[in-house]
Amino acid sequence: MAWLWLLLCICFQIPGFYTNLLLSQTPGHILAQTNNKTEISCDLKKEHTGVYWYRWRQEMQNFEFLLFFHPLGKATYGENISHDKFSVHRASSHTSYRLHISHLHASDNGIYYCSISQSYQLLLGSRTQLSVVDVLPLPLKTTQAPLPKKPVRCITRSKAASKKGACSPLLWVPLAASILILLLSLVPTAYRFHRLRRRLWLRVHRQ
Repeated sequence: MAWLWLLLCICFQIPGFYTNLLLSQTPGHILAQTNNKTEISCDLKKEHTGVYWYRWRQEMQNFEFLLFFHPLGKATYGENISHDKFSVHRASSHTSYRLHISHLHASDNGIYYCSISQSYQLLLGSRTQLSVVDVLPLPLKTTQAPLPKKPVRCITRSKAASKKGACSPLLWVPLAASILILLLSLVPTAYRFHRLRRRLWLRVHRQ
């Protein structure tokens, strides 16, 4: 009856099983490629006498016992479960276990649960969904739009660029000097024109 009660818990997600409080699985979802390997971590927050591993196959509506790992290091496998494909490694803290799955195939797809037994109940982990594909999808490439070009201004140009072009001092300094010399040369001419005009005015009025 224990496996039937566990099956009902999986199908209907009965909240009486403390899935996220006592057993935490990571990651929540794995996308792996065929013939590769992966691992699922199970962290325990309570004393236990061993960790069970199960797999739920949605397409077959089948709940499968994979193996039981004793704290002393002994593993007991389910029926027709390959010892080469599944193995469990325990961390030094004795509260973290990792399920290693090698030689991945499409038949390994499913939802994996770690579990412990307490007071004649099976406490389930938070679940890990494994999806095995022949070819992994390529990551999406993000393209950045080119920045609009800003108009060139003398005050914003760099020192290297300021030595050339319309903003270069080599161009506008001689030009300003030429304009200043031209203005200074016009001063005597204007003064002479003013004196000549005054003389003509006096001659006209004397006559």
